[in-house]
Amino acid sequence: MASTRNIVGGETTTGNERGRVLTMRDEERAKEDDSPSAKRAKFERFPLTRWELAASLGVFFVFSAGLICIYLTMPAAEYGKLKLPRTISDLRLLKDNLATYANEYPAQFILGYCSTYIFMQTFMIPGTIFMSLLAGALFGVVRGIFLVVFNATAGASSCFFLSKLIGRPLVNWLWPEKLRFFQAEIAKRREKLLNYMLFLRVTPTLPNLFINLASPIVDIPFHIFFLATLLGLIPASYITVRAGLALGDLNSVKDLYDFKTLSVLFLIGSISIFPTLLKRKRIYE
Repeated sequence: MASTRNIVGGETTTGNERGRVLTMRDEERAKEDDSPSAKRAKFERFPLTRWELAASLGVFFVFSAGLICIYLTMPAAEYGKLKLPRTISDLRLLKDNLATYANEYPAQFILGYCSTYIFMQTFMIPGTIFMSLLAGALFGVVRGIFLVVFNATAGASSCFFLSKLIGRPLVNWLWPEKLRFFQAEIAKRREKLLNYMLFLRVTPTLPNLFINLASPIVDIPFHIFFLATLLGLIPASYITVRAGLALGDLNSVKDLYDFKTLSVLFLIGSISIFPTLLKRKRIYE
């Protein structure tokens, strides 16, 4: 049977030759898509639709209005000396300025502290680690851990629901490969999902910011997310709050997580996934 002949670009080609031409064109398009200019154009495209952007701004303004209202009801303070710390030196100054205020108005101060922490955690504003250190410096270990774990869990939960609303295109845009990896790992561990989430929360395997945003996208149930966050943040919170008691000995945030500290966190995390590993071993046997 004679092969079909076609005219392509003024030349006569067979069906097989036409297939090769189309394949070459597809390869050229793929190379163009992988070119630096194409990747740059793709990255520059903002992922949110107008509705998603409007929804996120609306949530942000509602939270901001609530935070402002709380600040307005608090006793007067020298706000010129108050700012979010970005270095350990800033944190020492802030602690000195807030110590008297926290002693005179403990309830109002804790309300303002908690509101600020949850706001920062919800909208992924950097600096919550300084807030955790401040809790240790002002409240001590026990109350400090309670406040940090409560605020971090509440803020992470708010971020979870915010991501459920508008997070999918944003996470796909920012971390496509990391999201695919996370989704594959979650799919393999559905039966022992709480153990795996505890491991992620205890250890710095994945950033907490990414976990908060990606969890609803990969269909992690909220009760598992909440429980893993509540329990899994305790070890790291203890380390940070305890360090806040001795701010004078701390030179940088990097000093918090040295090799010894990271080893302890990974050991605790390994204990949390030990039942999963044991079950897999039994299945293979």
